[in-house]
Amino acid sequence: MPPAPGPAIALDVGTAKIGVAYTDAGRRMAFPDRTVLRAGVRRDAEQLAALARARGATALVVGLPDAGGRMERLARQVGDAVGALLALEPQYVDEGYTSAEARARIEAAGAARRDVDAWAAMVILEAWLARAAEPPG
Repeated sequence: MPPAPGPAIALDVGTAKIGVAYTDAGRRMAFPDRTVLRAGVRRDAEQLAALARARGATALVVGLPDAGGRMERLARQVGDAVGALLALEPQYVDEGYTSAEARARIEAAGAARRDVDAWAAMVILEAWLARAAEPPG
């Protein structure tokens, strides 16, 4: 049996906060982890890379706003900086409607509303996992 691919970590990058989620080692399930307050791209990248290393992440997934502009540039800056520190190529995933989906799930689960960014990162990660599971062609 081949070894498990290892955990993936996902980021939902905002102007004030970054949501973080991760998978199990076999990449079967995604979990919200935490929300990190932004402190500048370099410091954000260092903190997020440390979290990814602590989880043993072997893949980096970053939500990409479909609106383009400033938010897309920011997500790519953070994703590229974290990827460089981890020697991982960031996998960018459309993050459209992830915050709304996260809020609905939080409400259904009765979880803390303050974790919406981490839950949005989990939704991004689930989309990436679903895409990876699709047969080619």
